[in-house]
Amino acid sequence: MKIDAFAHILTPDFYQTMLKIDATIPQKYPFIKIETLVDLNQRIANWPDKNTKQVISFANINPEDFVDGEKASQIAQEANQELSTIVAFYPDYFEAGVGMLALNNVPASLEILEKIKADKNLVGAQIFTRHLGKSIADPEFEPILLKAAELHLPLWLHPVFDNRKPDNNLVFSWEYELSQAMLQLVQSDIFKKAPNLKILVHHAGAMAPFFSDRINHILDPEHAEMFKNFYVDTAILGNTPALQLTIDYFGINHVLFGTDAPFAVMPSGADELVSNAIENLDISDLYDKKIFETNYYHMLERQ
Repeated sequence: MKIDAFAHILTPDFYQTMLKIDATIPQKYPFIKIETLVDLNQRIANWPDKNTKQVISFANINPEDFVDGEKASQIAQEANQELSTIVAFYPDYFEAGVGMLALNNVPASLEILEKIKADKNLVGAQIFTRHLGKSIADPEFEPILLKAAELHLPLWLHPVFDNRKPDNNLVFSWEYELSQAMLQLVQSDIFKKAPNLKILVHHAGAMAPFFSDRINHILDPEHAEMFKNFYVDTAILGNTPALQLTIDYFGINHVLFGTDAPFAVMPSGADELVSNAIENLDISDLYDKKIFETNYYHMLERQ
C-alpha cells in the first residue's frame, strides 16, 4: 500500500461556489484546468495505481482571497464537510482529507480546527506560505499554529506566489516561497513555543536540502537544527539523487510519499514517476515502506 500524502482536489460544490463569486477563476489559475481535479468520475476512472490511496487537500483557491472573513469561514466549513463526505464515499481511493481554513477570520479558523479534529475523515489543515499578503510566520497567524499543536493536528504547507513580485513562475517561485516560509517559521521560534507542532512541507522541502550547509553555517546551531522538525513529501517529479539528499537532510522518518496528483503528468499525476524514483533509492525495503506508508501514520500519532 502507498499513501500519497499530498494530493489535491477541487470538490464540485466548492468549485461551483467559487465560480459564482468569481467566474474568471479558471483564467486566473490556469493550472486548475485539469479534468481529474474537478471531476470525481474521471479521477476514479484514471486512478494512477490500485495500490495508492490519496490524502486530498484543496487546490490553492482560497476563499479568504475573495470574500470577507465571515463568508470565507462559512465556505471553508462547507467545503470541509463536502471533502469529508467524499472521503467517506470513496474509501478505496482516499485515505483522508485535509481541511481548509480562512485566515482572514482567525477566531473562526480556530473553531474550524476543532471541527477538523472531530471529523474522522479529516486529518489536518492546509496552510500556505503567505496569507493575505503576509508570511505564514506573521504573529497574526500564530494562534493557528499553536492551536494545531495543541490538538495534535498536522498542518500541510503549500506554496503560493508572493504578489509583490513581477516574475512569479511555476518552475522556481514556489520552491523559493516554501524555503522562505520554513526559514521564517524557524526564526519565529514557533518550534520552541510548540515543540510538537507538525508541518508537512510540499516539494521535498524545496531548497533546504540542497542549501543545508548554508543553513548550518549562517544560522545558529539551535535554529539550524529546527529545520529538521519539518516533515516533507517526495513531490519533485522523480529525481532519485534529490530524494536521497532530502532523506539525508530531514531523516528517513520525516519523508512521506507525495506526488502532487493530479498535477504535472496527465491525466492523473506523477505517481509512477515518483514511485520509481523512490524505488531506485539505495535504501532497504523497510525504508521504502516508511516513505510509502508508515511515516504518514507516524506523523499523525500524538507525541
